[in-house]
Amino acid sequence: MNNCLKYDLLKNLPKSAMKIMENLKITVFQGYLFWENVDQNLKNIALRLSSGIRENTELIILPEMFNTGFTMNTALAEPMNGKTMAWMAQIAQKYKCVVTGSLMIGENGNCYNRLIWMLPDGSFSKYDKRHLFAMGKEHEKFTAGTERLIVELKGWKICPMICYDLRFPVWMRNLDGVYDLLIVVANWPEKRALHWRTLIPARAVENQAYVIAVNRVGYDGNEVYHSGDSSCIGPGGNVVYYKRDEEDVYTFSISAEELAKNRRLFPFLQDADLFELKASPRPAAGEKE
Repeated sequence: MNNCLKYDLLKNLPKSAMKIMENLKITVFQGYLFWENVDQNLKNIALRLSSGIRENTELIILPEMFNTGFTMNTALAEPMNGKTMAWMAQIAQKYKCVVTGSLMIGENGNCYNRLIWMLPDGSFSKYDKRHLFAMGKEHEKFTAGTERLIVELKGWKICPMICYDLRFPVWMRNLDGVYDLLIVVANWPEKRALHWRTLIPARAVENQAYVIAVNRVGYDGNEVYHSGDSSCIGPGGNVVYYKRDEEDVYTFSISAEELAKNRRLFPFLQDADLFELKASPRPAAGEKE
């Protein structure tokens, strides 16, 4: 049976949450991830944030599977009340900001590559990675998500995605301008960095939105090198932030005025094709095709 993936995305965003947009201050962490070592990763990230954040921030973005690296070892999957969720809540409370990134979650017999949007009060929203990386056998171990997530922060409507999702523009299409900022957290290898650097500005320009893409650096447990190339691209294709090869904790602001100006001067989204996406996700791990 086909799942109908509708773009009725603002149903998760209460009208009371809609506010006038203000400039948004964001901190990205492009870091080395210790292979399958949750404790070491949480300790290292906390240390890097402590030394790297020198001003108030409103959002901290971590890479995909920031607590383990991109591994298919589902024995490391945590429950929703596990140590990494507790750690995220502590970091959000400490810095009085939202913290987001993905981790491996085990739930009801399935495993998900799940992005968490953690608020300072401990409440959260979630997005399960839709496009599972078949070349890495991710589809054999994980269950695909079926719904996009739209969250709000200081009037910005934000759509978070995970790594391989970046290759699928239909899934990321900004129909009716439902988001202002697209976030992609990743473990994207250096050997395909040209694709990464090409697709990020393409998504920004075609969707008239900021795109912030946060990757890891260094070799993983499979000796795959990651060059980072984390970046923030404005709606006109301008580079707000870019970093390659090195660990980095960096805070910058994105401009509500620039976004509004871009959409006002060149309002092409109003001419976009309307569509409804219908798809059958890959079967859950353990099921037959």
